[in-house]
Amino acid sequence: MFTKNQLTKMLVLQGQMNSKVNPHWLTANNNWMLAAMMESVEAIDHHGWKWWKKQTPDMPQLQMELVDIWHFGLSHMLVTAQGNVGEMIENTVFEPIPISDYLMFDARQYKYPKQTLIENLQLLSGLFGAGRFHRFLFMHIVEQAGMTTDDLYKQYIGKNVLNFFRQDNGYKEGMYFKVWDGQEDNAHLVEILNQLDPKSETFSKDVYDNLDSRYVELTY
Repeated sequence: MFTKNQLTKMLVLQGQMNSKVNPHWLTANNNWMLAAMMESVEAIDHHGWKWWKKQTPDMPQLQMELVDIWHFGLSHMLVTAQGNVGEMIENTVFEPIPISDYLMFDARQYKYPKQTLIENLQLLSGLFGAGRFHRFLFMHIVEQAGMTTDDLYKQYIGKNVLNFFRQDNGYKEGMYFKVWDGQEDNAHLVEILNQLDPKSETFSKDVYDNLDSRYVELTY
């Protein structure tokens, strides 16, 4: 489970990132669940689903898609709570894990703890398409993907820094290069995170500086 400090930091950072894109994001009626659905489909692609060919799951990239989903999930919940971080922590994110080991969707019972990762990603995508964010299913998928809450926290902070980096380099204006030397910036971020200490007081700055040096070297 996340610590209260981790949750507070992620929620505050998510609000700051959203405000950087649009200061009025809380009332902009952004379709956070559609965005999350698209990321879940990308996660399915990284896992591999084609039964007619051999595919090897790309777990680092699948994990990064889960981090992206978490960004949109936090945003969705923040909007629901009207941006009140304290309410989020006390009444939403720390809500106890339900005793039930299933969820109902379209009058059908899904016992998601007994389903495979790919089955649960498909279910998650369907729920997003219906405008629903099932936190307990999502966290179970995070565990199935080989991540702890500490891992999700580390990767969330890294991706948040990347999002700020993108905006600082013209992402919204269409001036940013997302592919560096044949590799997407997400993949570069995974490599950088594996080289840095998430417990360092300068972790966020170190991630940003490493992104900046790679971006300059590989795109100019």
